[in-house]
Amino acid sequence: MADKKDYYEVLGVEKGVSDDELKKAYRKAAKKYHPDLHPGDAAAEQSFKEVNEAYEVLSDKEKRARYDQFGHAGVDPNFNPNAYGGGFGGGFGGFGGFDDLGDILGSMFGGGFGGGRRSNPNAPRRGGDVQVTVNLSFEEAAKGCQREINVQKIETCDECGGSGAKKGTSRKTCPHCKGTGKVTAVQNSFMGQVRTVQPCPNCRGAGTIIEDPCPKCNGKGRIRHTVKKTINIPAGIDDGEYFSLPGGGDAGVNGGPAGDLHIIASVRPHPIFERNGYDVYCEVPITFTQAALGAEITVPTLDGKVKFNIHEGTQPGDEFKFRGKGIQRFGGSGRGDQYVRISVEIPKDLTKEQKQKLRDFEKTVSEKNYKKQETFFEKIKRIFD
Repeated sequence: MADKKDYYEVLGVEKGVSDDELKKAYRKAAKKYHPDLHPGDAAAEQSFKEVNEAYEVLSDKEKRARYDQFGHAGVDPNFNPNAYGGGFGGGFGGFGGFDDLGDILGSMFGGGFGGGRRSNPNAPRRGGDVQVTVNLSFEEAAKGCQREINVQKIETCDECGGSGAKKGTSRKTCPHCKGTGKVTAVQNSFMGQVRTVQPCPNCRGAGTIIEDPCPKCNGKGRIRHTVKKTINIPAGIDDGEYFSLPGGGDAGVNGGPAGDLHIIASVRPHPIFERNGYDVYCEVPITFTQAALGAEITVPTLDGKVKFNIHEGTQPGDEFKFRGKGIQRFGGSGRGDQYVRISVEIPKDLTKEQKQKLRDFEKTVSEKNYKKQETFFEKIKRIFD
């Protein structure tokens, strides 16, 4: 990865840049190297790919943090944080082998966090939900696509089948509580002896113990690992929106159901299109002559380039609507519209001959040839009169 360029350098920003400034820098760079503006230019195409790759990493908070700490190695799909002296993210894997927050709190407070009654350790429990952010291009979000993602989740250990005991062995009845999961404690007080029933400290209330733990999961019965999953991104999803896949999260405990997988969309801004709800806006430049005489122009849409005839006397800022050329409605039917805003480019660096022809032309037109607009003084007079 030594030949890869620094992502901040690619986008022309400094570390610590805000999300808004990062987005502006991406739009500027993407527009500069967009293939539609440089057809057949291999160098521009490569720069466009580098710009998209840099924004995909820096716009994702987790990936950006790994990149800032480990460089390009931190965002490699085969990245192993343990090779750098410890874990990074990924739930509670760095807390001495505990699977979840409940294990941590239970070990600290001896059951029942906050003084409540500890639940039955043998009761079925639903697995935790898992969240994954997917980076999408503007077009992918608008039209939908299929993506392969890496999901870090907890699954039932395939070596021991979730029992936690080494293959070929089984859990044994706890000799301390005789399988009840409870013990009676006697304490002396000024009122005499007080008997309380507590979870067995030897088996933590399970009633069984593991004499020979499974080497793969260390007796937990569940393991955390990364799985590849192919998902269908629905058309019309917007930046920050999400959809869920039931049962795609962490495996349940004691036969409980699995949690859900939440897919959150992170959509890269487009160098040409802007989104407002399900409508798409873009600005198309035309020449002074095209605006005055009318012309057939090429307009970019999400479905490809289309031909469009603008009328004579088209003015800067005029908008034209392409019905049904917008974005598919997320979870619904129908599409939004596309609005094309016209900008008129004024020629510069004219020759003396060209300037004289424009002066001669100006002498041939009158006020009626121009769009009637109030002058500044006419507006003042109308307002105050």
